[in-house]
Amino acid sequence: MFEKLLIANRGEIALRIHRACHEMGIKTVAVHSTADADAMHVRLADESVCIGPPSATHSYLNIANIISAAEVSGADAIHPGYGFLSENAKFAEIVEAHDIAFVGPTPEHIRIMGDKVEAKRTAGAVGLPLVPGSEGAITDLEEAETVAFEIGYPVLVKAASGGGGRGMKVVERPEDLSKSLKAAGQEAKAAFGDDTVYIEKYLGNPRHIEFQVFGDGKGNAIHLGERDCSLQRRHQKVLEEAPSPALNADQRADMGETCRQAIADLGYRGAGTIEFLYEDGRFYFIEMNTRLQVEHPVTEAITGIDLVREQIRVAAGLPLSVTQSEVKFSGHAIECRINAEDPRTFAPSPGLVTQYHAPGGLHVRADSALYDGYTIPPHYDSLISKLIVYGANRNDCLMRLRRALEEYVIEGPKTTIPLHRALIEQPDFINGDYSIKWLEEWLAAQD
Repeated sequence: MFEKLLIANRGEIALRIHRACHEMGIKTVAVHSTADADAMHVRLADESVCIGPPSATHSYLNIANIISAAEVSGADAIHPGYGFLSENAKFAEIVEAHDIAFVGPTPEHIRIMGDKVEAKRTAGAVGLPLVPGSEGAITDLEEAETVAFEIGYPVLVKAASGGGGRGMKVVERPEDLSKSLKAAGQEAKAAFGDDTVYIEKYLGNPRHIEFQVFGDGKGNAIHLGERDCSLQRRHQKVLEEAPSPALNADQRADMGETCRQAIADLGYRGAGTIEFLYEDGRFYFIEMNTRLQVEHPVTEAITGIDLVREQIRVAAGLPLSVTQSEVKFSGHAIECRINAEDPRTFAPSPGLVTQYHAPGGLHVRADSALYDGYTIPPHYDSLISKLIVYGANRNDCLMRLRRALEEYVIEGPKTTIPLHRALIEQPDFINGDYSIKWLEEWLAAQD
C-alpha cells in the first residue's frame, strides 16, 4: 500500500480523499494555489505545497508544478479527484513516467473515452447500446446530410472533445444543418481546441442515467448500480439520486451486467461511470467518465462501499474488495449540489462565510470544505457543498432531506439551498416524474 499520496485537487473532493487516506493509514500532501492557503484540506493534510497563483491554469492545471510537489514531498501516488487534470491522459502518462502511481485508469483508456467519437466506437464494440448516428467524425456537409436523413430529424451535432453542452447544436430541419455544423465546430474549436464533430439522433425527452463501474485492470469488474442525474440546468447536474425512480429491478440488473461485462472486456482499471440517455424503456450510451464522479456518495450510501478507498486499493495493485455477488443494494439516497450562486439568477456569489452549520443526524452527510470565516475564492467552480441523505426508501429519504435542508446554514455568500428546498416540494419530483428538460422548464415558469 502507498505510504504518502498527493491530492491534486481542492475543495470538498480534496478533503474527501484526505479522509479516506487517513482511514487507510496513508499520509497526505495537499497542493494549493495562493488563494487556497487557508483551505480546509491544506490545514488537515500532513504536508502542503503551494503550486502557483490563484489562476487554475498556473496552479491546479500546472502539471510541472504538481509533479515537482510530488517529488519534493516524496509522494508515491497522486489522486486527481474530479475536474482539473482527472481526465488528462498526458498527465496520467507523466505521473507514471516519474514512477508515481496514478489513482485512475490507464492513459490509454482516458484518451479513448475522452474522444467522444472513439468512445462511441469502443462502446459499441463491447456491447453497449448506442444512440443512432454517424460511425465517426463528420467531415463534410454531404456526409452529414446522408446521416441525418437515415436516422431522421431532429438530430444533434456534438463536439468530439469536451462536454457541458459546448459544441452541441440541435437541428430540427435539413435547411439548418449546414449552419449548425459550422457553429458547433467553431464553438468546439474555441472551447476545446478541436473542431471535430459527429451527429446522432436527438432524443426528445429522455432521462440521464449512469452506471457506476469498477475494474481492477486484470479483467475483473463490478457494477454498483445506477444514479439518476436527470435534474440538470444547462447540461450541469443539480441533484442526483440512486436508485433511479424510472427503472425496475430487471432493467437495473440487465443494464448493470451489460456495463460490468463491457468494463471487464476492456480490462479497465479503477472507477468509471457509463452514462446513458434513457427513453421509452431503452438505453443509449452517450459517454464514459474515467474518474470519480461528483455524485459518487449516493452510490456509497446504497452499497456501503467506499469508492475512494477502492480507487486507492486498485491503484496499489490490490484486487477489488468485493465480487459482484457480494454487492448489496439497500434503500435510497439523494445528493443536492449546493453552489455559491444566486438561487434565482445563478450568478456566482463568492465571499466571506460568516456562519456555517451543517445538518446532522442519522444518515445525513455534508461533504464540504467550508468553515466559519472561510472566504470562498472567485477563481474556481462554485460548488461548495454536497448534501447526501439516505433513507430506507425514497419517501423516507425525501422526508429526511427536507429536514436536513431546513437545518443547513451558510451565511454570507448566496447559495442554492433555497432552490433545493423549493425543488423537493414539487409534485413531479416527489413522484419521480421528471426528465432532463424538467428543471429548466420549471425554472422558466418561476420567472
